Amino acid sequence: MQQHEQPIGVIGLGLMGTVITERLLEHGYPVVVWNRSPEKATPLLAAGATWSDNPLAECQRVILSLYSSDVVTEVIADLQAGLHPSQILIDTTTGEPEASLAHAQWLGERGVAYLDAPVSGSSQQTRLGEALIMVGGDHSTFDACSDLWKVLSRQVIYTGATSSASRMKLVSNLVLGLNRIALAEGLAFAKSIGVQPAAALKVLQASAAYSRAMDVKGAKMLAGDFSAQAKLSQHLKDVRLILQAASAAGVALPLSETHRRLLEQAEEAGYGELDNSSVIKLYEGWQDG
Repeated sequence: MQQHEQPIGVIGLGLMGTVITERLLEHGYPVVVWNRSPEKATPLLAAGATWSDNPLAECQRVILSLYSSDVVTEVIADLQAGLHPSQILIDTTTGEPEASLAHAQWLGERGVAYLDAPVSGSSQQTRLGEALIMVGGDHSTFDACSDLWKVLSRQVIYTGATSSASRMKLVSNLVLGLNRIALAEGLAFAKSIGVQPAAALKVLQASAAYSRAMDVKGAKMLAGDFSAQAKLSQHLKDVRLILQAASAAGVALPLSETHRRLLEQAEEAGYGELDNSSVIKLYEGWQDG
C-alpha cells in the first residue's frame, strides 16, 4: 500500500463521512477529521485518523460530508479562519444546486477551489467502492484530485460546471427513491396475494422490472434488517429538495409528491433514523391493520 505524506481533511463523520475516512486510511492517506459531535470520531481515531479543531488550517484538500447545504454554510463559516489560497474543498453533501454556486463563489473570492461531488449510493456501497461520485467544478481542479477519485470509487463522472453534479444527484435520487418505494410496494403486494416475497424478489431481479435497488435493498426488506446504510429521514430531505427544484422550474412531479407523503408517514411512525428500506414497514402495518 502506498503511503501518502499530505493529509486529507474530512469534515462530517456521519455514515458517509465515516466510510470515506476509512477508505482513505486503508489506502495510506493520513486523515485529519472534525465533527460537530466529537465522540463520532472516536473509532476513526483508533483506526489511525487524527483529530483537528480545524482541518481547513492543516490540509490542502478537505472533503465535506454534511447533512445539508445550510450545515455546509454554517461549518465553513465557523472554520473559515483555516481557509488558505490554492486549497480545494470537495463537498459530497447532497444539497441545493444554488447553494453549491454560492459556496463556490464565496470560497473563490478567498482563493479556494470548490467541487460539488455528491455520492450516489449508500454508505455500504461506498465502503465497497461501488457508489457513483458525480463531480462539478473547474476541470483542472477535478484533475488535481484524480488520486482521491480512484480511492473513493470505481465510478466517477465529471458532470461539468459547478452545481451540475448537485443537479444530477437530484435526478439520480428521484429515480432511485422511486425504484426503492416501488420495490417495497411490490414485495408487500406479493405477500398480500399469496406470493412469497423472497420468490417475488428473485423473479423481479431476473425480469424487465429489475432495478439495482433490488440488489441493495431487497434482502434488507425481506429480513427486516433496517440497520442504517442511508437513513430514511435523509432521503426525505432529498425528496423535498427535488420538489423544491421542480417547483422553481415550474414542473410537476406527482410521483415524487406521493413519495414525499409516504416518507413523511414513515418518519412520523418512527422510522426516520432507520435505513430507507424501512419504508416497507408502512405497507406491513397497513396489511396487519
